[in-house]
Amino acid sequence: MNHYTKLYIDGYEEVVHCHNKELGFCAWIAIHNTNRGPALGGCRIWSYPTSKEALADALRLSKAMTYKNALARLPLGGGKTVVNTQLEKADRERLFLEIGNFVETLDGRYIIAEDVNSTVEDMTVVMRRTEHVATVGASGNPSPSTAYGVYCAMKASALHKFGSSNLSGRKVAIQGLGQTGGRLAQLLFQDSCQITGCDINPENIRTLQEKTTLQPVSPEEIYAIPCDIFAPCALGGVINSDTIPLLQCQIIAGSANNQLSREEDGSLLQQASILYAPDFVCNSGGVINISCEIDQKYNSKKAKQRINTIYDTLLEIYALSESQGKPTNLVANELAENLFASPQPVLS
Repeated sequence: MNHYTKLYIDGYEEVVHCHNKELGFCAWIAIHNTNRGPALGGCRIWSYPTSKEALADALRLSKAMTYKNALARLPLGGGKTVVNTQLEKADRERLFLEIGNFVETLDGRYIIAEDVNSTVEDMTVVMRRTEHVATVGASGNPSPSTAYGVYCAMKASALHKFGSSNLSGRKVAIQGLGQTGGRLAQLLFQDSCQITGCDINPENIRTLQEKTTLQPVSPEEIYAIPCDIFAPCALGGVINSDTIPLLQCQIIAGSANNQLSREEDGSLLQQASILYAPDFVCNSGGVINISCEIDQKYNSKKAKQRINTIYDTLLEIYALSESQGKPTNLVANELAENLFASPQPVLS
């Protein structure tokens, strides 16, 4: 049985802790902001060393979703589910049924979707207990849309940095070749890019070598690879004071969340003349795709058109960054905050 405890955390509309001793998990749903609409965010399953770290992840990721959804001009706020458990030892079906019960207690203020270690199939289980679920309709796995959004971001970044959006012949180093990074590699291969990549899973590398001309390197080498574009598509916090001096790229554009270890790292990139595509703009293709099945019939053509707007949003950010002399991450933050600062008017 789930036991719920409300937590009162400054800057967040609602944070609830769920403990299920029988199934051996703790979970948190954090709703950061719903001024633009119900909070949408995925369900991340992970074995965290402490509950404090799990809660911190829920807070950080839900806030990022608010910024992402706002800059994508979606009628949605930001939220996140984080589940602390050893998934390989869990009764998966019962676990996701209880997560469904948890989501249902929030009465539609939060919409759940798949994320790290949760799948579309898991969301169909969640939907047996609540209707407030995305990614179980026609939009499906968001990874292809996320990859396409990063591809659009790279083209916009190339236009701003090099004067042309044509990526043919560009050298791209991808950190993380999983569902999103792997699909991105294939898109870039079709554009005749020279691709270098790393992944902790050798199978991901072998699969891509069969489909592309990928040149694999070790995870330790990836930062210092001479390239036009560096694409972080794995963990967060990888752009920091230790790695920035190693970088030999001119653009950073990838799908990982929270790529900057600190906001100040955006200034370090600016000083190094490295153009940074803010991660919550770059990786918004998946959530844009998901949004196209919420309260409407899904249309893949319409979804792709909306994902294409990532290109224009980034050009807007880059122009403001130049005119204001501010790092791109701070410009993106301010734009997003202006968009979600006040409740949206209700249309009659």
